Amino acid sequence: MATALNSELSTSKTHLDAFTELEKSMPGHDLPTIARLRRAAIARFGELGFPGERDEDWKFTNVGPIVRTPMRYDNGLSPCVECGSLPHGVQVLSLKEGLNRFSELIESHLGQYADFKQHPFVALNTAFWRDGLFIYIPPGAVVEPITVVWSTEHQSDIPALYYRRLLIVVGTEAQFTLVEDYHGIPQTHYLTNAVTEIVLGERALVDHYKIQHESPNAYHLATTQVVAPYKSNFSTHYFGMGGELVRNEVRVKFTGSHAEATVNGLYLARGTQHMDNHTVIDHAMPHCASHELYKGILDDKARGVFNGKIFVRLDAQKTDAKQTNQTLLLSDDATINTKPQLEIYADDVKCTHGATVGQLDEQQLFYLRSRGIGADQARSLLTYAFANDIVSRIQVPSLRQKLERTLLEANHLPKLEEGE
Repeated sequence: MATALNSELSTSKTHLDAFTELEKSMPGHDLPTIARLRRAAIARFGELGFPGERDEDWKFTNVGPIVRTPMRYDNGLSPCVECGSLPHGVQVLSLKEGLNRFSELIESHLGQYADFKQHPFVALNTAFWRDGLFIYIPPGAVVEPITVVWSTEHQSDIPALYYRRLLIVVGTEAQFTLVEDYHGIPQTHYLTNAVTEIVLGERALVDHYKIQHESPNAYHLATTQVVAPYKSNFSTHYFGMGGELVRNEVRVKFTGSHAEATVNGLYLARGTQHMDNHTVIDHAMPHCASHELYKGILDDKARGVFNGKIFVRLDAQKTDAKQTNQTLLLSDDATINTKPQLEIYADDVKCTHGATVGQLDEQQLFYLRSRGIGADQARSLLTYAFANDIVSRIQVPSLRQKLERTLLEANHLPKLEEGE
Protein backbone atom coordinates (compact mmCIF):
# COMPACT_ATOMS: atom_id res chain seq x y z
CA MET A 1 0.00 0.00 0.00
CA ALA A 2 1.52 3.31 -1.06
CA THR A 3 1.73 6.22 1.34
CA ALA A 4 1.21 9.53 -0.45
CA LEU A 5 3.74 12.23 0.38
CA ASN A 6 3.44 15.92 -0.48
CA SER A 7 7.10 16.17 -1.45
CA GLU A 8 9.16 13.98 -3.69
CA LEU A 9 11.74 11.73 -2.02
CA SER A 10 14.82 13.18 -3.69
CA THR A 11 16.94 15.72 -1.79
CA SER A 12 17.98 15.33 1.83
CA LYS A 13 15.54 18.03 2.92
CA THR A 14 12.57 16.35 1.28
CA HIS A 15 13.43 13.09 3.04
CA LEU A 16 13.37 14.95 6.34
CA ASP A 17 10.04 16.54 5.44
CA ALA A 18 8.68 13.17 4.35
CA PHE A 19 9.64 11.60 7.67
CA THR A 20 7.84 14.33 9.59
CA GLU A 21 4.74 13.86 7.44
CA LEU A 22 4.85 10.09 7.83
CA GLU A 23 5.08 10.39 11.63
CA LYS A 24 2.04 12.63 11.68
CA SER A 25 0.04 10.18 9.59
CA MET A 26 0.83 7.22 11.89
CA PRO A 27 0.72 8.50 15.51
CA GLY A 28 1.45 5.93 18.22
CA HIS A 29 2.43 3.34 15.62
CA ASP A 30 5.78 2.42 17.22
CA LEU A 31 7.03 1.23 20.57
CA PRO A 32 8.92 4.07 22.29
CA THR A 33 12.33 2.47 21.69
CA ILE A 34 11.61 2.01 17.97
CA ALA A 35 10.30 5.56 17.67
CA ARG A 36 13.51 6.87 19.27
CA LEU A 37 15.59 4.71 16.93
CA ARG A 38 13.80 6.13 13.89
CA ARG A 39 14.24 9.73 15.03
CA ALA A 40 17.93 9.19 15.75
CA ALA A 41 18.38 7.68 12.30
CA ILE A 42 16.63 10.47 10.37
CA ALA A 43 18.48 13.09 12.41
CA ARG A 44 21.77 11.42 11.53
CA PHE A 45 20.80 11.30 7.86
CA GLY A 46 20.16 15.01 8.05
CA GLU A 47 23.77 15.45 9.18
CA LEU A 48 25.27 13.01 6.67
CA GLY A 49 23.25 13.74 3.54
CA PHE A 50 23.77 11.68 0.43
CA PRO A 51 27.29 10.42 -0.33
CA GLY A 52 29.24 12.38 -2.92
CA GLU A 53 32.52 12.28 -4.82
CA ARG A 54 34.50 13.24 -1.71
CA ASP A 55 33.28 10.15 0.14
CA GLU A 56 36.04 7.62 -0.51
CA ASP A 57 33.71 4.64 -0.14
CA TRP A 58 31.46 6.04 -2.90
CA LYS A 59 34.18 7.46 -5.14
CA PHE A 60 33.27 5.30 -8.14
CA THR A 61 29.50 5.14 -7.63
CA ASN A 62 27.48 8.23 -8.41
CA VAL A 63 24.12 8.27 -6.62
CA GLY A 64 23.03 11.37 -8.55
CA PRO A 65 20.50 9.42 -10.67
CA ILE A 66 18.86 8.17 -7.46
CA VAL A 67 18.82 11.57 -5.79
CA ARG A 68 17.36 13.26 -8.86
CA THR A 69 14.58 10.70 -9.43
CA PRO A 70 11.22 11.66 -7.86
CA MET A 71 9.90 8.64 -5.95
CA ARG A 72 6.91 7.70 -3.86
CA TYR A 73 7.31 5.86 -0.57
CA ASP A 74 5.67 2.44 -0.76
CA ASN A 75 5.16 0.02 2.11
CA GLY A 76 5.27 -2.68 -0.56
CA LEU A 77 4.27 -6.28 -0.25
CA SER A 78 5.38 -8.38 2.70
CA PRO A 79 8.01 -10.92 1.69
CA CYS A 80 6.94 -14.34 0.58
CA VAL A 81 8.49 -16.98 2.85
CA GLU A 82 9.14 -20.47 1.55
CA CYS A 83 10.08 -23.18 4.03
CA GLY A 84 9.30 -26.72 5.03
CA SER A 85 8.34 -28.04 8.44
CA LEU A 86 10.04 -25.91 11.10
CA PRO A 87 11.42 -27.25 14.40
CA HIS A 88 9.73 -26.28 17.65
CA GLY A 89 10.57 -22.77 18.76
CA VAL A 90 11.51 -21.36 15.34
CA GLN A 91 9.76 -18.06 14.71
CA VAL A 92 9.18 -16.53 11.27
CA LEU A 93 7.10 -13.39 11.74
CA SER A 94 6.56 -9.96 10.29
CA LEU A 95 8.50 -7.36 12.25
CA LYS A 96 5.21 -5.78 13.33
CA GLU A 97 3.96 -9.05 14.78
CA GLY A 98 7.37 -9.84 16.24
CA LEU A 99 7.46 -6.51 18.07
CA ASN A 100 4.10 -7.35 19.63
CA ARG A 101 5.15 -10.84 20.75
CA PHE A 102 8.93 -10.61 21.29
CA SER A 103 9.49 -6.92 21.85
CA GLU A 104 12.44 -7.21 24.25
CA LEU A 105 14.32 -9.63 22.00
CA ILE A 106 13.84 -7.54 18.86
CA GLU A 107 14.48 -4.20 20.54
CA SER A 108 17.81 -5.51 21.86
CA HIS A 109 19.00 -6.29 18.32
CA LEU A 110 17.15 -4.23 15.71
CA GLY A 111 19.28 -1.35 14.47
CA GLN A 112 22.15 -2.19 16.82
CA TYR A 113 24.56 -3.56 14.18
CA ALA A 114 23.87 -2.02 10.76
CA ASP A 115 25.41 1.38 11.49
CA PHE A 116 23.09 4.22 10.56
CA LYS A 117 25.50 6.69 12.15
CA GLN A 118 28.02 6.16 9.34
CA HIS A 119 25.93 5.03 6.37
CA PRO A 120 23.22 7.34 5.00
CA PHE A 121 21.16 4.70 3.18
CA VAL A 122 21.11 2.53 6.31
CA ALA A 123 19.93 5.63 8.18
CA LEU A 124 17.08 6.12 5.70
CA ASN A 125 16.06 2.47 5.96
CA THR A 126 16.11 2.62 9.76
CA ALA A 127 13.95 5.73 9.73
CA PHE A 128 11.39 4.71 7.09
CA TRP A 129 10.79 0.94 7.24
CA ARG A 130 7.25 0.11 8.28
CA ASP A 131 7.39 -3.67 8.27
CA GLY A 132 9.82 -6.43 7.48
CA LEU A 133 10.65 -9.93 8.65
CA PHE A 134 11.95 -11.38 11.90
CA ILE A 135 13.42 -14.89 12.07
CA TYR A 136 14.44 -16.50 15.34
CA ILE A 137 16.27 -19.84 15.48
CA PRO A 138 16.39 -21.28 19.03
CA PRO A 139 19.56 -22.81 20.51
CA GLY A 140 20.51 -26.18 19.05
CA ALA A 141 17.90 -26.13 16.28
CA VAL A 142 18.78 -27.36 12.79
CA VAL A 143 16.73 -25.54 10.17
CA GLU A 144 16.57 -26.43 6.49
CA PRO A 145 16.61 -23.57 3.96
CA ILE A 146 14.17 -20.74 4.49
CA THR A 147 13.75 -18.60 1.37
CA VAL A 148 12.64 -14.97 1.73
CA VAL A 149 11.37 -13.51 -1.56
CA TRP A 150 11.11 -9.74 -1.91
CA SER A 151 9.12 -8.75 -4.99
CA THR A 152 7.60 -5.54 -6.34
CA GLU A 153 4.09 -4.46 -7.20
CA HIS A 154 2.72 -3.07 -10.45
CA GLN A 155 3.57 0.59 -10.39
CA SER A 156 2.34 4.00 -11.38
CA ASP A 157 4.22 6.58 -13.41
CA ILE A 158 6.20 7.64 -10.31
CA PRO A 159 8.86 5.08 -9.31
CA ALA A 160 8.33 3.37 -5.97
CA LEU A 161 10.80 3.34 -3.09
CA TYR A 162 10.80 0.09 -1.10
CA TYR A 163 12.42 -0.26 2.32
CA ARG A 164 13.19 -3.92 3.10
CA ARG A 165 14.19 -4.88 6.65
CA LEU A 166 15.22 -8.33 7.87
CA LEU A 167 16.41 -9.31 11.35
CA ILE A 168 17.72 -12.82 12.03
CA VAL A 169 18.72 -14.01 15.51
CA VAL A 170 20.33 -17.46 15.69
CA GLY A 171 20.76 -19.23 19.02
CA THR A 172 23.80 -21.01 20.44
CA GLU A 173 24.88 -24.10 18.46
CA ALA A 174 22.00 -23.72 15.98
CA GLN A 175 22.38 -24.39 12.25
CA PHE A 176 20.46 -22.37 9.70
CA THR A 177 20.37 -21.85 5.93
CA LEU A 178 18.83 -18.65 4.53
CA VAL A 179 18.15 -17.61 0.93
CA GLU A 180 17.27 -13.97 0.17
CA ASP A 181 15.74 -13.44 -3.28
CA TYR A 182 15.16 -9.93 -4.66
CA HIS A 183 13.35 -9.53 -7.96
CA GLY A 184 11.04 -7.08 -9.69
CA ILE A 185 8.70 -6.76 -12.62
CA PRO A 186 10.78 -6.35 -15.81
CA GLN A 187 11.10 -2.82 -17.19
CA THR A 188 9.70 -1.20 -14.04
CA HIS A 189 11.62 1.63 -12.40
CA TYR A 190 11.97 1.58 -8.60
CA LEU A 191 14.46 1.66 -5.73
CA THR A 192 15.06 -1.12 -3.22
CA ASN A 193 16.78 -0.03 -0.01
CA ALA A 194 17.45 -3.20 2.01
CA VAL A 195 19.07 -3.83 5.40
CA THR A 196 19.64 -7.34 6.78
CA GLU A 197 21.05 -7.90 10.26
CA ILE A 198 22.21 -11.45 11.13
CA VAL A 199 23.18 -12.17 14.74
CA LEU A 200 24.79 -15.53 15.42
CA GLY A 201 25.03 -17.24 18.78
CA GLU A 202 28.20 -18.94 19.98
CA ARG A 203 29.11 -22.03 17.94
CA ALA A 204 26.22 -21.35 15.56
CA LEU A 205 26.50 -22.10 11.85
CA VAL A 206 24.71 -19.95 9.24
CA ASP A 207 24.80 -20.51 5.46
CA HIS A 208 23.45 -17.44 3.64
CA TYR A 209 22.69 -16.81 -0.03
CA LYS A 210 21.48 -13.65 -1.71
CA ILE A 211 20.09 -13.59 -5.25
CA GLN A 212 19.61 -10.13 -6.76
CA HIS A 213 17.81 -10.03 -10.10
CA GLU A 214 15.91 -6.78 -9.91
CA SER A 215 14.40 -5.11 -12.97
CA PRO A 216 17.09 -3.83 -15.37
CA ASN A 217 15.70 -0.32 -14.73
CA ALA A 218 15.80 -0.57 -10.92
CA TYR A 219 18.17 0.71 -8.25
CA HIS A 220 19.30 -1.66 -5.49
CA LEU A 221 21.11 -0.41 -2.37
CA ALA A 222 21.64 -3.03 0.31
CA THR A 223 23.62 -3.69 3.48
CA THR A 224 24.06 -7.06 5.16
CA GLN A 225 25.58 -6.80 8.64
CA VAL A 226 26.73 -9.97 10.42
CA VAL A 227 27.82 -10.46 14.03
CA ALA A 228 29.98 -13.58 14.56
CA PRO A 229 30.82 -14.54 18.17
CA TYR A 230 32.94 -17.32 19.68
CA LYS A 231 33.43 -20.38 17.42
CA SER A 232 30.60 -19.36 15.11
CA ASN A 233 30.77 -20.06 11.38
CA PHE A 234 29.15 -17.81 8.80
CA SER A 235 29.20 -18.11 5.01
CA THR A 236 27.51 -15.95 2.41
CA HIS A 237 27.29 -16.15 -1.38
CA TYR A 238 25.97 -13.19 -3.36
CA PHE A 239 24.76 -13.38 -6.96
CA GLY A 240 24.05 -10.06 -8.66
CA MET A 241 22.44 -10.06 -12.10
CA GLY A 242 19.80 -7.30 -12.22
CA GLY A 243 19.51 -3.60 -11.59
CA GLU A 244 20.61 -0.48 -13.40
CA LEU A 245 22.61 0.82 -10.43
CA VAL A 246 23.50 -1.61 -7.65
CA ARG A 247 25.42 -1.18 -4.42
CA ASN A 248 25.71 -4.34 -2.32
CA GLU A 249 27.52 -4.18 1.02
CA VAL A 250 28.50 -7.13 3.20
CA ARG A 251 29.97 -6.43 6.63
CA VAL A 252 31.11 -9.11 9.07
CA LYS A 253 32.35 -8.37 12.57
CA PHE A 254 34.01 -11.02 14.74
CA THR A 255 32.96 -10.46 18.34
CA GLY A 256 34.45 -13.69 19.69
CA SER A 257 37.59 -15.72 19.07
CA HIS A 258 37.97 -18.85 16.91
CA ALA A 259 35.17 -17.79 14.56
CA GLU A 260 35.20 -18.18 10.78
CA ALA A 261 33.57 -16.41 7.82
CA THR A 262 33.40 -17.06 4.09
CA VAL A 263 32.32 -14.13 1.92
CA ASN A 264 31.91 -14.94 -1.79
CA GLY A 265 30.17 -13.17 -4.64
CA LEU A 266 29.50 -13.24 -8.37
CA TYR A 267 28.10 -10.36 -10.38
CA LEU A 268 27.18 -10.19 -14.07
CA ALA A 269 26.64 -6.87 -15.81
CA ARG A 270 26.02 -5.81 -19.39
CA GLY A 271 24.65 -2.83 -21.28
CA THR A 272 25.16 0.22 -19.07
CA GLN A 273 24.63 -1.52 -15.73
CA HIS A 274 26.67 -0.31 -12.76
CA MET A 275 27.43 -2.84 -10.01
CA ASP A 276 29.30 -1.87 -6.85
CA ASN A 277 30.32 -4.51 -4.29
CA HIS A 278 31.66 -3.30 -0.96
CA THR A 279 32.83 -5.70 1.76
CA VAL A 280 34.28 -5.12 5.21
CA ILE A 281 35.53 -7.95 7.43
CA ASP A 282 36.34 -6.67 10.90
CA HIS A 283 38.73 -8.96 12.79
CA ALA A 284 38.07 -7.53 16.23
CA MET A 285 39.05 -10.71 18.11
CA PRO A 286 42.03 -13.12 17.91
CA HIS A 287 42.19 -16.56 16.27
CA CYS A 288 39.56 -15.83 13.59
CA ALA A 289 39.68 -16.75 9.91
CA SER A 290 38.05 -15.17 6.86
CA HIS A 291 38.02 -16.26 3.23
CA GLU A 292 36.77 -14.02 0.45
CA LEU A 293 36.38 -14.51 -3.31
CA TYR A 294 34.48 -12.08 -5.53
CA LYS A 295 34.19 -12.51 -9.28
CA GLY A 296 32.73 -10.14 -11.85
CA ILE A 297 31.86 -10.53 -15.54
CA LEU A 298 31.35 -7.23 -17.40
CA ASP A 299 30.23 -6.83 -21.01
CA ASP A 300 29.25 -3.96 -23.33
CA LYS A 301 29.63 -0.64 -21.43
CA ALA A 302 29.00 -2.06 -17.95
CA ARG A 303 30.88 -0.68 -14.96
CA GLY A 304 31.94 -2.61 -11.90
CA VAL A 305 33.34 -1.60 -8.52
CA PHE A 306 34.91 -3.83 -5.89
CA ASN A 307 36.04 -2.33 -2.60
CA GLY A 308 37.04 -5.03 -0.13
CA LYS A 309 38.55 -4.20 3.25
CA ILE A 310 40.02 -6.52 5.85
CA PHE A 311 40.46 -4.72 9.15
CA VAL A 312 42.62 -6.42 11.81
CA ARG A 313 42.51 -4.75 15.17
CA LEU A 314 45.40 -4.41 17.62
CA ASP A 315 44.52 -7.41 19.79
CA ALA A 316 43.36 -9.69 16.94
CA GLN A 317 46.49 -11.87 16.93
CA LYS A 318 46.56 -15.15 14.97
CA THR A 319 44.20 -13.73 12.34
CA ASP A 320 44.10 -15.68 9.07
CA ALA A 321 42.48 -13.64 6.28
CA LYS A 322 42.48 -14.17 2.52
CA GLN A 323 40.82 -11.97 -0.10
CA THR A 324 40.70 -12.36 -3.88
CA ASN A 325 38.91 -10.31 -6.54
CA GLN A 326 38.83 -11.48 -10.16
CA THR A 327 37.14 -9.62 -13.01
CA LEU A 328 36.55 -10.77 -16.56
CA LEU A 329 36.07 -8.02 -19.15
CA LEU A 330 34.26 -9.23 -22.26
CA SER A 331 34.28 -5.84 -23.99
CA ASP A 332 36.83 -3.09 -24.55
CA ASP A 333 34.24 -0.60 -23.24
CA ALA A 334 33.60 -2.40 -19.93
CA THR A 335 35.45 -1.02 -16.88
CA ILE A 336 36.22 -2.12 -13.33
CA ASN A 337 37.54 -0.17 -10.36
CA THR A 338 38.93 -2.61 -7.83
CA LYS A 339 40.41 -1.74 -4.45
CA PRO A 340 41.32 -4.64 -2.15
CA GLN A 341 42.55 -3.31 1.20
CA LEU A 342 44.33 -4.61 4.27
CA GLU A 343 44.39 -2.46 7.41
CA ILE A 344 46.39 -4.38 10.02
CA TYR A 345 47.29 -3.31 13.55
CA ALA A 346 48.29 -6.74 14.95
CA ASP A 347 51.72 -8.26 14.27
CA ASP A 348 51.10 -12.02 14.40
CA VAL A 349 48.76 -12.54 11.44
CA LYS A 350 48.52 -14.19 8.03
CA CYS A 351 46.74 -11.87 5.60
CA THR A 352 46.77 -11.87 1.80
CA HIS A 353 44.83 -10.05 -0.88
CA GLY A 354 44.95 -9.81 -4.64
CA ALA A 355 43.06 -8.59 -7.68
CA THR A 356 43.19 -9.69 -11.32
CA VAL A 357 41.51 -8.05 -14.30
CA GLY A 358 41.64 -9.48 -17.78
CA GLN A 359 39.96 -10.93 -20.82
CA LEU A 360 39.43 -14.53 -21.85
CA ASP A 361 42.63 -16.54 -22.14
CA GLU A 362 43.69 -16.67 -25.80
CA GLN A 363 45.47 -20.00 -25.35
CA GLN A 364 42.35 -21.58 -23.86
CA LEU A 365 40.27 -20.16 -26.71
CA PHE A 366 42.76 -21.54 -29.23
CA TYR A 367 42.65 -24.97 -27.57
CA LEU A 368 38.86 -25.13 -27.79
CA ARG A 369 38.86 -23.85 -31.36
CA SER A 370 41.40 -26.50 -32.33
CA ARG A 371 38.95 -29.13 -31.04
CA GLY A 372 36.28 -27.97 -33.49
CA ILE A 373 34.37 -25.66 -31.14
CA GLY A 374 33.18 -22.40 -32.73
CA ALA A 375 34.51 -19.06 -31.54
CA ASP A 376 31.25 -17.93 -29.88
CA GLN A 377 30.70 -21.24 -28.11
CA ALA A 378 34.32 -21.36 -26.93
CA ARG A 379 33.91 -17.88 -25.49
CA SER A 380 30.67 -18.92 -23.78
CA LEU A 381 32.20 -22.08 -22.31
CA LEU A 382 35.11 -20.22 -20.75
CA THR A 383 32.82 -17.51 -19.38
CA TYR A 384 30.54 -20.14 -17.88
CA ALA A 385 33.49 -21.96 -16.27
CA PHE A 386 34.75 -18.69 -14.73
CA ALA A 387 31.35 -17.96 -13.18
CA ASN A 388 30.48 -21.51 -12.17
CA ASP A 389 33.47 -21.61 -9.84
CA ILE A 390 31.31 -19.58 -7.43
CA VAL A 391 27.98 -21.27 -8.21
CA SER A 392 29.44 -24.74 -7.63
CA ARG A 393 30.10 -23.81 -3.98
CA ILE A 394 26.38 -23.55 -3.17
CA GLN A 395 25.31 -26.17 -0.64
CA VAL A 396 21.59 -26.06 -1.52
CA PRO A 397 21.19 -28.40 -4.54
CA SER A 398 18.01 -26.85 -5.94
CA LEU A 399 19.46 -23.34 -5.78
CA ARG A 400 22.75 -24.45 -7.30
CA GLN A 401 20.99 -26.13 -10.23
CA LYS A 402 18.76 -23.09 -10.77
CA LEU A 403 21.74 -20.74 -11.00
CA GLU A 404 23.67 -23.15 -13.21
CA ARG A 405 20.75 -23.13 -15.64
CA THR A 406 20.67 -19.32 -15.49
CA LEU A 407 24.36 -19.17 -16.37
CA LEU A 408 23.95 -21.63 -19.21
CA GLU A 409 21.06 -19.62 -20.63
CA ALA A 410 23.02 -16.35 -20.31
CA ASN A 411 25.86 -17.91 -22.29
CA HIS A 412 23.59 -19.58 -24.87
CA LEU A 413 24.67 -23.07 -23.84
CA PRO A 414 22.48 -26.20 -23.62
CA LYS A 415 20.49 -26.36 -20.39
CA LEU A 416 20.92 -29.08 -17.81
CA GLU A 417 18.24 -31.70 -17.51
CA GLU A 418 16.44 -31.94 -14.17
CA GLY A 419 18.58 -33.76 -11.63
CA GLU A 420 21.90 -33.18 -13.41
